[in-house]
Amino acid sequence: MMAKVTIRKMLVFDVNQVLDVERVSFRTPWTTDIFYQELIDNKHAHYFVMELDDKIVGYIGIWIVIDDAQITNVAILPDYRGNKLGEKLFGYTVQYAVKMGVKRLSLEVRESNSPAQGLYKKFGLVAGGIRKNYYTDNGEDAIVMWVNLI
Repeated sequence: MMAKVTIRKMLVFDVNQVLDVERVSFRTPWTTDIFYQELIDNKHAHYFVMELDDKIVGYIGIWIVIDDAQITNVAILPDYRGNKLGEKLFGYTVQYAVKMGVKRLSLEVRESNSPAQGLYKKFGLVAGGIRKNYYTDNGEDAIVMWVNLI
């Protein structure tokens, strides 16, 4: 299918390529400043990029506070979706969280995003509630999904 896929810690100089992924993946993409703040100032934030032949094709973020973790964002460039890259990236992050002593992992996902929900279910996440009108772009509800890791 593809050449060498690597996952590594996101660095500040990755932000421009990550923004390319962000802009084509989300209706209300994060800004450069938000990523810089996450990478430089947020001691709870851990971000990873997925590279294919030195090109960033996806990224994921996770906040870890003591033994709880929250996935902030996960995205793969549209041309690379459907190749299990999201599954590989998410799995890497779950393993990282376990190594960091995380007991519970949660995230919010659009009610309409069935593909993402299917991916999260593969890792044992289950729906635990609804955040009404969570998404500011269209007022869509978010499903809160979570899993006990330990």
